[in-house]
Amino acid sequence: MENFEMAKLAAYAAAGICMGIGALGPALGQGLVGAKACESIGKQPESATLITRTMVLALAFIESTSIYCLVISLVLILAAGK
Repeated sequence: MENFEMAKLAAYAAAGICMGIGALGPALGQGLVGAKACESIGKQPESATLITRTMVLALAFIESTSIYCLVISLVLILAAGK
């Protein structure tokens, strides 16, 4: 019984660490992409629509990493409950 509780604790800790680290990287990446897009629009205002479209696509790809971490964390939490 004690081993089961330790495994449950390890799964919850791993889920928390996964979300913590998994959200840190994409947050930094999205900030950099947004900053560079604003800088590019400031330099070339006539191509703002192209830059914005490219930025939104890049942000979607970056955000998918966070979503994968969320799914992994949910799997860990739900599997630990059984």
